[in-house]
Amino acid sequence: MNRTTAFDAASAGPHRVGDGPLDIDAVRAIAREDLPVQLSPAAEQRMAVARTVVDRHLAEGRPVYGMTRGLGPQVTKSVPAEALAEFSRLTVLGRAQSVGPRFSRTATRATLLIRAASMAAGGAGVRPELARFLLELLNRKLHPVIPSIGSIGASDLCQLAHIGLVVIGEGEAELDGAVMPGAEALRRAGLAPMALAPKEGLALCSANSATAARAALALAWARDLALLADLAAALSMEGFRANLSPLDPRVAAARPQPGQAASAAHLLRLLDGSALMQPGSARRLQDPLSFRCVSQVHGSFSVALAQAEQALLPELNGAGDNPLVLPEADLILSNGNFHTPALALAFDAAAIGLAQAANLAVARFGRMMARRLTDLPDLLTREPPPSVGFGPMTKTTEALAAEIRFAANPVAADQRQSAEGIEDDTTNAPLAVTKFETALERYALLIACELIVGAEAVDHARPPALGAGPKLAHEAVRELVAPLASDRPYGTEIEAVCEKLLRSGVLAGRVADKLGRG
Repeated sequence: MNRTTAFDAASAGPHRVGDGPLDIDAVRAIAREDLPVQLSPAAEQRMAVARTVVDRHLAEGRPVYGMTRGLGPQVTKSVPAEALAEFSRLTVLGRAQSVGPRFSRTATRATLLIRAASMAAGGAGVRPELARFLLELLNRKLHPVIPSIGSIGASDLCQLAHIGLVVIGEGEAELDGAVMPGAEALRRAGLAPMALAPKEGLALCSANSATAARAALALAWARDLALLADLAAALSMEGFRANLSPLDPRVAAARPQPGQAASAAHLLRLLDGSALMQPGSARRLQDPLSFRCVSQVHGSFSVALAQAEQALLPELNGAGDNPLVLPEADLILSNGNFHTPALALAFDAAAIGLAQAANLAVARFGRMMARRLTDLPDLLTREPPPSVGFGPMTKTTEALAAEIRFAANPVAADQRQSAEGIEDDTTNAPLAVTKFETALERYALLIACELIVGAEAVDHARPPALGAGPKLAHEAVRELVAPLASDRPYGTEIEAVCEKLLRSGVLAGRVADKLGRG
């Protein structure tokens, strides 16, 4: 791994799924780093008890949606006893209808983990061996091919069915870097297809594990980028010689908006040791809003991320199954726990918060181009006209911010209907997560732009002392990007900073190790 997390530092041996709640750190570590997993004894016991309830309902012929009765509009039709197991298999075959770009390896692994963990809660009523099988796919690095388009946020039926295909020896899977038929991948990995028991076909499909997986990975990265956005802003403050009075804790205390005080405190921690801390060091009495209001905007974004995480945690650990098995009451209840309005709303809000932070970064970048504001060379170029310095890069930052704003358009209120009016509401949570992922990709590139121009501004300004965070950022940028001597293409250098420092987690790790997350 690029850095040690609280999760992996505490781990000894395989992670025991079902012993405790999953969080986004655990999901990212297991998905990225191929950490071993196993079903805990406690989860095995819970699942076995729940399965006895299912078996009793089957033996008594009780009506159960998706088990002894049909699915969707066919809920009024009984399934003959001799067809119950085949019904499970057909449920998988009939719902593997997703299309489009395939899930990444990491997202696929996270999906397998989360579905196994939610089965371990017991509400799915499946045999423990089905959850063990999903975890064994992880351990053997056998990854079902999951197309990314096919869920509307009312259970990821059509996506998760592609996992079910591989479980029964159908579909496609990736093993050792090659995509092959699911049956062949199982054979090479030393596994045999499973014969699904009644209810297990629906249980494989009826969950939001695919959306939750991508959401967890996105939030983990968003948390890193929020830290790096603070770092880039602090570096720009050094080059701009910003006034730090807006970060005074008494300012936030006077109007305690959520997130503002914590953001201001983190920025001050990054700037610890900076000459800007000394009276009279600022260039002017009051700066543009893009410098003056960083703690308000970044703090709001951090609050939105925290709210999204709270909406996500039940999807990582709870039972979103329909129908839901309640062993203590000997019941199997039809329900709507698969519906994800809170997740959709939270990720819409997070994308909007990200767009606000991106707009501020673009504004700071623009202010750095003007000598009248910075007392630095126009466009931060050492050459006379026709040199353009960093001027054209402002178009890149504006284009990135425009794409982020486009991705911030909300989708949670966009309603559609299907299944003959039975499924008459949608949440669009998968689309909300997809938009957020897109926004994060663009935001990372934007942060890379600000780090590069911030380093250049610092080279020109030559402050007597840099804060600990900006010093670390400047050194990291200069490892990859030389100062601007004369005009040159910067696109590949922006992407190098983004890939090697931001996407990789290297720079976030350095900051967290040295200064903490805030």
